[in-house]
Amino acid sequence: MNSPRILIAGGGAAGFFAAIAAAESNPNAQVVLLEKGTQLLAKVRISGGGRCNVTNACFDPRELSTRYPRGGRALIGPLTRFGPTETVAWFQSRGVNLKTESDGRMFPVTDSSQTIIDCLTEFARKAGVKILTEAGVTSIKKTDGAGFVLQLTNGSVMECDRFLWACGGCQPESHPATALGHSLVPPVPSLFTFHVDLPWVRELSGVSVDPVEVSVQGTDLQERGPLLFTHTGVSGPAILRLSSWGARALHKLDYKFHLKVNWLPDSNADAILREVQNRRTTIGAQMVLRSKWSPLPNRLWEQLAQLAGVTVENRWSKLNREIALQLTQILTAAELPITGKSMNKDEFVTSGGIQLPEVDFKTMESRLVPGLYFAGEALDIDGLTGGYNFQSAWTTGWIAGHAMVTP
Repeated sequence: MNSPRILIAGGGAAGFFAAIAAAESNPNAQVVLLEKGTQLLAKVRISGGGRCNVTNACFDPRELSTRYPRGGRALIGPLTRFGPTETVAWFQSRGVNLKTESDGRMFPVTDSSQTIIDCLTEFARKAGVKILTEAGVTSIKKTDGAGFVLQLTNGSVMECDRFLWACGGCQPESHPATALGHSLVPPVPSLFTFHVDLPWVRELSGVSVDPVEVSVQGTDLQERGPLLFTHTGVSGPAILRLSSWGARALHKLDYKFHLKVNWLPDSNADAILREVQNRRTTIGAQMVLRSKWSPLPNRLWEQLAQLAGVTVENRWSKLNREIALQLTQILTAAELPITGKSMNKDEFVTSGGIQLPEVDFKTMESRLVPGLYFAGEALDIDGLTGGYNFQSAWTTGWIAGHAMVTP
């Protein structure tokens, strides 16, 4: 197959990476990238607050695989072939330098996602990739030979020798690959923030606490890390990790559950009661609400103390045991009723997709249908926040792109 006809559905990170890999690997290949919408690389544009969190500085494949609630084990092999080290080198060789922040996230030194968009579109064009927008795929059929016939949303019909599906978010009943025998894990949201309909919570919008320990009652879901109050509830790394690991469990709960929060995970109930007693004797004349309780932000401390029954008149010397016990309970095991969710800064990540045993991860080719490939969001793989989802897109796209043009 010296001049293979390659069609790729999905104008996102995985689709672009696969298209460039295929076209650069085999200049004779006819590579066409199909995007159902009008905007290319939409998620790249909004990632990282518009800076694009390209990858993460976790360079050991096995360690990196632990950052994927679903699909991590399947990714170990692919990540040894094309992981963060190769991603950094790929972009650097094309004039895009990346920088590493204290938490391991890697961004272009320009702090602009447009840098990544310009790089991908430029090198796709240089490699001869043809890009069609408003050209979604509605059906895929095998031809009498070894290829495929695709029906597009714009009414046109296209044929190809090999086809890559790199789109996410499809329901099983509408996914074109199901007609070819593939099964799909229904997609549900991952990486989302929690709604809390409590006035005192929303009054703390913008306040952050680090660390806290959060857990979902009735499950084994538990995370530790920073928490951020928002105008609708709570967010921050601890919440986002919890939502990612618990994507399917929380979906089954219809995003209505009780979140347990330990605001002082490095302490315990006995230590807190001892500190209350210490304050009774050392700063007994001070108003409780005007005191500080490190490391809690002052505004949060005031709200939690008032929830425990502390009033503006209460001094430490007069704080009774009942309120002290209630304060200890709230500081170590507060309950927040969660009433819903919101996406994290418009970054839509889903858990679900083509079932992984149906894909050969050495090539990203279907084990059921020769010539059919999957990458990126099409697969039942999703990572934590921090550049991991883009890395799986670069990895699977790169492998699929090279495999599709290999005889």
